[in-house]
Amino acid sequence: MTAVLLSLTLALSLATGQYAPQQAASDPLAPAREARVQQLAKKLRCAVCQGLSVADSPSSMARAQLDKVRELVSDGKTDEEIVDYFVARYGEWVLLEPRAEGFNWFVWLGPVVLVLGGLFVIARQRKPVPEGAAAAEAVTAPSPSSPAVPSTDDADPYLQAVRRELER
Repeated sequence: MTAVLLSLTLALSLATGQYAPQQAASDPLAPAREARVQQLAKKLRCAVCQGLSVADSPSSMARAQLDKVRELVSDGKTDEEIVDYFVARYGEWVLLEPRAEGFNWFVWLGPVVLVLGGLFVIARQRKPVPEGAAAAEAVTAPSPSSPAVPSTDDADPYLQAVRRELER
C-alpha cells in the first residue's frame, strides 16, 4: 500500500512539474584556466560543509561557488580580485587559510609562542645536576654496613632483626 502511494505521488509530481532538478555545472575551461579555477577553489571554504573547500565539497552551494569562480576566471579577473570578491560576500571566514595580517597574526604565531613557552617551563622545572656533584656523592656516600646517622631506635627488636639480616 505504501509503495503504491509513493509511486502515485512521484508520478503526480513528475506530471505537474513540481520538482527541482539539480542545476547543471558550467562547462570546464581550457586546461590551464581550469587548473587555476581548481587552485582558487581549494582556497575557499564551502558555505554549507564548512570543513571542506569549494573544490572538494559535493554540495550544490559549492558547485554554484565553483561556477562563479569559473565565470570570474573567464572574465579575466586576477586571483586577488576573485578572492576579494568572495571575501566581500562571505567575510574572511570563507578563506580556508586566513591572511597573515592584523588580528590573524595570533592564529599564525600563537602555536609557536605556546610551544616556546612550554619549552621554557620544562627547562625551568628541570634541576640540572652538576657534573662534579654526581662524583662527589659517590665518594662521600656511606657504605651500607655502617649507618651514616646513628639510630635512636636501638631498643626496637624488629629493627635490630632487620639490621642483622642485612649484615649477613
